[in-house]
Amino acid sequence: MSFMRGDLLSKTRKLVKGLAKSEPVWLKAMEKVPPATFPRTENKIKPISLPEDVYISKFFQKHPNSKHEDPIKISGFDPPPALVFGWRVLELKEQGVSEEEAMAVADMEYRAERKAKKKAHARLKQIAKLQGKKPPPNPYPSAIKEIQAEERKLVRDRFHDPMILEIVQKLKEERAAFLQDRKGSGGF
Repeated sequence: MSFMRGDLLSKTRKLVKGLAKSEPVWLKAMEKVPPATFPRTENKIKPISLPEDVYISKFFQKHPNSKHEDPIKISGFDPPPALVFGWRVLELKEQGVSEEEAMAVADMEYRAERKAKKKAHARLKQIAKLQGKKPPPNPYPSAIKEIQAEERKLVRDRFHDPMILEIVQKLKEERAAFLQDRKGSGGF
């Protein structure tokens, strides 16, 4: 019945009328009280837009490196800096500040916070070096470097995993046997 247009009631009516199916018991009851029909939506899905989206795009135009330096951590609780920037601009606009001034203030706050974090990280590195300890992680790590650090562990494991070493040994033996057979048969 999937090739016919319409809902279950109209499809069943067509099949019964065309004598392709016997009349089901429920058809008369369903004709008396048809199921509710819901209006069909258009196939176009409206994009969701928030008030701060305009300012987030302006933030990324002004700070294009922030897309890579400040990745969105899905499992984290801290919002990304671009979102904080957008919220701050909206907050300042509600207080009566003009849009340009609000963006300038929010940008200045972002730069000051970023500079303070870098300065604090540099000081923590100095303290760790003096104490002979491992330095703290970078507050602005590269997303690519984070992914590579996760993969590095897996790459190292392949050289020490006994199952992988066993597979490699079997492949070496098969290759040696193949080369021996090829050498003994005279080659191509």
